[in-house]
Amino acid sequence: MRWLPLVLLFLLIYIEMTIFVKVAAVIGVALTLILVILTSCLGVSLVRHQGLKTLIQMQEKLAQGENPAGEMVKSVSLLMAGFLLLIPGFFTDFLGLLLLLPPVQKMLTLRVMPYIHTFRSSNGESGSQNGYTVEGEFQRREDDSKKYLDNQNGSDDRRE
Repeated sequence: MRWLPLVLLFLLIYIEMTIFVKVAAVIGVALTLILVILTSCLGVSLVRHQGLKTLIQMQEKLAQGENPAGEMVKSVSLLMAGFLLLIPGFFTDFLGLLLLLPPVQKMLTLRVMPYIHTFRSSNGESGSQNGYTVEGEFQRREDDSKKYLDNQNGSDDRRE
């Protein structure tokens, strides 16, 4: 299991090299290099545009007191897409552009949303309708915490 990231890295390099060689054989090396650079620039431009749009949507949701979790997941998708688009190669550009598509972002959001906890706005109201709040007070006493720590350390109140 320790070798999995290394194996995936070598697999990615192999796929990128294979695609690059096949494209270069068809259209030429110089044009292939230009194409790789253009796809990276285009991808970064798309990520910047969608990132600003997502940031504005997130700010609007926060201003309305709504849960911005969907936009947050979308921003993570945009971050991964930007990273993939910066890596030179056709396969990573394809994966990055795939993450920029709204249906893919929606599917990713639907898969991740159940794992995101409820949102609490700045005024203390819960953003989730099915959650509940338990209010109460507590007081910590010195002797109770000392007994707890003694029990955790394996010591006993009995002395020999």
